[in-house]
Amino acid sequence: MDFTVALAQIKPKLGCVTDNCAFVEAAVARGIDEKADLIVFPELALTGYFLKDLVPEVALAVGSPEICRLRELSRKISIAVGFVEVTADYRFFNSAVYLEAGEIRHLHRKVYLPTYGLFDEQRYMARGEQFRAFDTRFGRMGMLICEDMWHLSAPYILAMDGATTLLCLSSSPGRGITEEEKLGSTIAWQKLTSTTAMFLNSRVLYCNRVGYEDGVNFWGGSEAVAPSGAVIERGRVLEEDFVMAKMEEGELRRERIFSPMMRDESLSITLKELRRIDRERER
Repeated sequence: MDFTVALAQIKPKLGCVTDNCAFVEAAVARGIDEKADLIVFPELALTGYFLKDLVPEVALAVGSPEICRLRELSRKISIAVGFVEVTADYRFFNSAVYLEAGEIRHLHRKVYLPTYGLFDEQRYMARGEQFRAFDTRFGRMGMLICEDMWHLSAPYILAMDGATTLLCLSSSPGRGITEEEKLGSTIAWQKLTSTTAMFLNSRVLYCNRVGYEDGVNFWGGSEAVAPSGAVIERGRVLEEDFVMAKMEEGELRRERIFSPMMRDESLSITLKELRRIDRERER
C-alpha cells in the first residue's frame, strides 16, 4: 500500500529523557497533523548518544510510562524510535521499538556496537543477537540501528526474511571533509542507502539526528530512498528538519519486475557457501 512517512530529524539533549520525550511527542503531533502514516526518529532519540556512564540512569524498560505513552500515540500514527533499553536482569541495549495500533510490533537491539575511533558503545551496552523482519500495516519491514547497516549481512538477512522496507535509525557524526568541502560521512551514507535499496529491491528510510554532544556534531541528511536507489526526499544537513515522503507501492512493484534481484537470490547457495567457509576456518 501507499503510505506517507515523516523522518523526524531532531536534536536530542544528552541524558534528558523528559525533554526528549517532549520533543518526540511534539514531532508525533506534527506528523498526525500533516497526515503522515509513519514517523521515524533517530537512534537513541529519547536519551542522546554519547551517554557513557549515564546509560543506567536514562535506560527505560519496554513497559515504562514513556514507552506506554508512545504506544497510545501509535493508535494514530505508527512510530519507530530509539532508546536505551534495560532488561529485568539489568542488561542495557541500544534499542529501537516499532509501535503500531497501540502495540509494540517489534523491538530491535543493535547488534554491531562500534568501539573504535570516537565510538565506545560496547563498553557500556550489550549486543543484540538477531535480525528479524516483522509485519506492519504497510507491509513487511526490518529495522537497523546505524552501524548495523554497514554490515552487508544485516540488511540482506532482513530482505531475505521478507522485508520490503528497511528502517535505519542513526546517530552519525560528521567526519571527514572531501575536496568539494562536503562531509565524508554524508557522502558515504548516501552511497550506502542508495546501494542497499538498489541491490535488495527495497525501500530505505534513513533517519539521522543533528546537534552537538561533547564537541561532536551530527549531520542529519535523513532520506527516503526508493527501491531503485533513487532519493525520494532528503533532509537538510546540520539543521533540524521534518522530512515528509510519499512511498508508493507502484515503485516497489515496478522495480521488482524490471530488476528482480530478490527473486533470483539463492538463499540455499548462500547458506551452503557460508557453511563451507565456516568449516574451512575451523581447520
